[in-house]
Amino acid sequence: MYNKNYDKTNVKTGVNMNIVNRLEKIPVCSFHYRLLFITGLGWMFDAMDTGIIAFVLPTLAKVWGLTTAQMGYIGSIGLVGMAIGAVMAGEFADRFGRKKMFAATLVIYSLATGLCSIAWSYEALLAFRFLVGFGLGGQLPVAVTLVTEFSPPNVRGKFIVLLESFWGVGWLVAALISYLVIPKFGWHVAFIIGALPALYVFYIWKTVPESVRYLLNKGEDQEAEKIVLAMEAAAGIESVPFVRETKAEKPAQVKVAFSEILTSAYLKRTIMLWCLWFGIVYSYYGIFTWLPSLMVTQGFTEIKTFEYVIIMTLAQLPGYFAAAYLVDRIGRKATLVGFLTGCAICAYFFGQGGSTTVVLTWGSLMSFFNLGAWGVVYTYTPEMYPTRVRALGSGWAAAIGRIGGILAPTIVGIMLGSKQGFQDIFLMFTGVMLGVAVIVAALGPETKGKTLDEISVGNDKLEFSNR
Repeated sequence: MYNKNYDKTNVKTGVNMNIVNRLEKIPVCSFHYRLLFITGLGWMFDAMDTGIIAFVLPTLAKVWGLTTAQMGYIGSIGLVGMAIGAVMAGEFADRFGRKKMFAATLVIYSLATGLCSIAWSYEALLAFRFLVGFGLGGQLPVAVTLVTEFSPPNVRGKFIVLLESFWGVGWLVAALISYLVIPKFGWHVAFIIGALPALYVFYIWKTVPESVRYLLNKGEDQEAEKIVLAMEAAAGIESVPFVRETKAEKPAQVKVAFSEILTSAYLKRTIMLWCLWFGIVYSYYGIFTWLPSLMVTQGFTEIKTFEYVIIMTLAQLPGYFAAAYLVDRIGRKATLVGFLTGCAICAYFFGQGGSTTVVLTWGSLMSFFNLGAWGVVYTYTPEMYPTRVRALGSGWAAAIGRIGGILAPTIVGIMLGSKQGFQDIFLMFTGVMLGVAVIVAALGPETKGKTLDEISVGNDKLEFSNR
């Protein structure tokens, strides 16, 4: 159906109107929801493959006689791969396209997860988990960049948080697979199931379009126009073909440079993002990679632990939905700072232990706030940079975060051996998340309602830049 709020007059008279302007004016339609769902499934598979190792670890520890330090290394090696994958995929996505890297990284992490099922030793598993991490780390910044560049400004925050909500679904699937499969069929089968998403790449290749902004940045105007026209048709808009008065010249290719995100125009944002990513990845992987094992150390059986972690995982979904509701209403900063602070408080009380009810309550609330904050992080990050370095900047932020993820599982494994280990671990996470909340409040600009072409130049005022 035709949308009366769409500026049809401008479309007909402004035949040379900037393609991005027409893209921005397209209201939310079936195209946007389909893209969200397709990329969301890839995101879900990503989370599933990440989560499986957390639930397999307690079983592997018994079968292979692993120490807590060795268990920590298994968690950390995947984060090493994620750091490298995030940097490389981010740069490649700005060079070769979002769609290609989204598909390639999905195949890498799926097949590597399948290889984990045939791991014949601790060292072999470390090697395969590195490859899993490489693919996983590469897909996340690429997927969020793709969806960000297609989402209308007024709902972009909600769409990215909803995309991130598929992570909670994927983690829940991993918990269910582990709960239903491992006790009956063993840990090998859980990893085999994790390889199945590789088949999804064929559907992605047929249905996911390349980013319009990426195509324009590469001088592929005609391909970009076709996508915009298809989107307008999906929205029920009576649009007209693009007409050029003169033959458009292909723009000179600008080299993607890491140094640009460290220039005065973006330095404050880059520092804020790196601290944010380091802190939230450190806390997330330190808590959730270890959560089943931590629960076992508190006297819960493996089966009970899986049940309790499933309950805590379910709490992630309303956390995402709450963040999706707030992020385009009260803004990115307020939502993010509020959720980080809430998670810090819950982590403190969770670390005090207590009855099953107390542990489940604070654990569920901790999941609610932590994953809600994650949704806003993925909304906020690509909004900091222009198209030519958006995936690169997002990839580097994610890579810095993975350093925190590399350190966290190992540090938790070491701290767990002390007398007050459980309490000290969650006291540490409380301090980290509070510190990150302060940094975001002090350095982060507000981007609610801004178009992606409104990029900060040297200050927190937003100016137009169609690059």
